[in-house]
Amino acid sequence: MYLVCGEALFDFFAQTDDSEHANTLGFSAIAAGSPFNVAVGLRRLGIEAGLFAGLSTDYLGKRLKQVLQAEGVAEQYWHEIDAPTTLAMVALDANGVPNYSFRGEGCADRQLRAQHLPTLGPEVRGLHVGSFSLVVQPIADTLLTLVQRESGKRLITLDPNVRLNPEPNIEVWRQRINQLIPYADLIKVSDEDLELLYPGQDPQQIAQSWLSQRCQLVFLTRGAQGASVFSREHGQYSVPAQPVQVADTVGAGDTFQAAVIAWLTEQQLDSIEGLQQLSKADIGALLDFACRAAALTCSKTGPDLPYRQQLN
Repeated sequence: MYLVCGEALFDFFAQTDDSEHANTLGFSAIAAGSPFNVAVGLRRLGIEAGLFAGLSTDYLGKRLKQVLQAEGVAEQYWHEIDAPTTLAMVALDANGVPNYSFRGEGCADRQLRAQHLPTLGPEVRGLHVGSFSLVVQPIADTLLTLVQRESGKRLITLDPNVRLNPEPNIEVWRQRINQLIPYADLIKVSDEDLELLYPGQDPQQIAQSWLSQRCQLVFLTRGAQGASVFSREHGQYSVPAQPVQVADTVGAGDTFQAAVIAWLTEQQLDSIEGLQQLSKADIGALLDFACRAAALTCSKTGPDLPYRQQLN
């Protein structure tokens, strides 16, 4: 099992405004949140997964639980909290790239504290952390404590997935990511995130600095330009983006992350030792699999992550 940690929320997409009434605006709401998406994505790819999250007792929180249960995400790690569900208002640009505005202060997904930390057995092969749960309190310090406690015992994967609306101070992000990097075995980051965190710096130099610590693999996603992987043992490897008619890019990064974990699990390489055993051919196959999965998500509206049979 892989345990994904962080927020669960609802994305609200504005519908086409064809109403004659200026006071009417329609929305389409989709269960989401980067960690939520990764957990669901793992299950759709056939991997056992749990979600360590705070879920609201309100109507939307109950809907989130229904989705998780329907997808088969393990229930024992989430906590019901009497606080609202976070809402993300999503606007898409001409290329289908989303811009987010979050309504989340005091909401349930942020309220995980030290007393909520789970005891993990050997069935939990790894942990994934990422997105704004890394920087909003009190969950941010809870996740840092969990990663510090479990690093070296099981695989730790990290995706900064920077969202400035919940925490606009990039220095807060930078400090927390720098705290987490020494504990991570695998890091996935987008080119946009790197530019926000370390403006003007060479991505290869940043990746090499991470690889000089615990990290064995760094994945850099570049949107329409494809993706690269940096390996301590095998250097850099890049592939172009998969050709696809893009509906939007919502959930593409989460799909890539889930696909990386799923491929490693399928190959029985989802461990610290497993990463060290990867050949260059393995890394190429892994990168291809993750890019194909992300392309499928881009072909659909919203975070509709693919199923394993679609990637055969």
